[in-house]
Amino acid sequence: MTTLTLAGAINAGLRRALENDPKVLLMGEDIGALGGVFRVTDGLHKDFGGERVVDTPLAEAGIVGTAIGLAMRGYRPVCEIQFDGFIFPAFDQITTQLAKMHYRSQGRINLPVVIRVPYGGGIGAIEHHSESPEALFAHTPGLRVVSPATPADGFAMIQQAIASPDPVLFFEPKGRYWDKGEVDLDAAAGAPEGLGVARIARAGTDLTIVAYGPTVATALKVAEAAAAEGTSIEVVDLRSLSPLDTATLAESVRRTGHCVVVHEAPVFFGAGAEIAARITEACFFHLEAPVLRVGGFHVPYPVSKLEHDYLPGLDRVLDAVDRALSY
Repeated sequence: MTTLTLAGAINAGLRRALENDPKVLLMGEDIGALGGVFRVTDGLHKDFGGERVVDTPLAEAGIVGTAIGLAMRGYRPVCEIQFDGFIFPAFDQITTQLAKMHYRSQGRINLPVVIRVPYGGGIGAIEHHSESPEALFAHTPGLRVVSPATPADGFAMIQQAIASPDPVLFFEPKGRYWDKGEVDLDAAAGAPEGLGVARIARAGTDLTIVAYGPTVATALKVAEAAAAEGTSIEVVDLRSLSPLDTATLAESVRRTGHCVVVHEAPVFFGAGAEIAARITEACFFHLEAPVLRVGGFHVPYPVSKLEHDYLPGLDRVLDAVDRALSY
């Protein structure tokens, strides 16, 4: 086992994919000699060259459009969108071309494109650098939407995403890039189908917290704090928003009878609404309280000095836990 940061684990996964398949190539702004603004591609340009680790112009629509063409010619391009808020110039290419080509061709064309998106807050950034747009893409049929929460998952899931025949939006929680964890660099990544499977990050009996990406660590801290007061919380790390592993969620909530969903994106029309609806449908007779949601507010992402109040922290999630258990 090796201790790596999340950024380092994704780097190792990209390296493994480049080594194993000559058709894999990376594309993005400043990902070459610089190694990306978060250094996730550090050293890959030196080792694999400028034809496989490609510095692109500042043109997100062009990056994704080029990747679509490369995928149609048999390559497996991995695009980096430098910051979450920069993805919107490419929204048309992603939702009207990338997501629909397999359906439009009646299954004859696959587009194995991975789009890496550093997303979420917690880094004190300026406007357009702390967005959480994952629900927009999870709402679009034809796309896989996933987010690793740990270095081990970062290493495995990026390889699974690249091996997938489907286009994958790979949301990387930038506020967790420097979190460390154990990674087995000798382990096989697993089949691409594993991308859609949630994991139990912590077992519990009284209440289920559902989280993904940056809020998994928050949920685990909440569970630890609650345990000190005698409350046993189960934490489910979704890993994937599309597809959504409803079976794992339902199995957990049927046992605990209570559920709180946590994400950084605004609660209004967010991923938590779909999760809450599915849990209610699957677990109606097992629920002892409504499914509660904790997330960002329905306002544009605030200036950095206010983001601590905007993001779902320990106190806000614990309050939701107390309210759910009070029914």
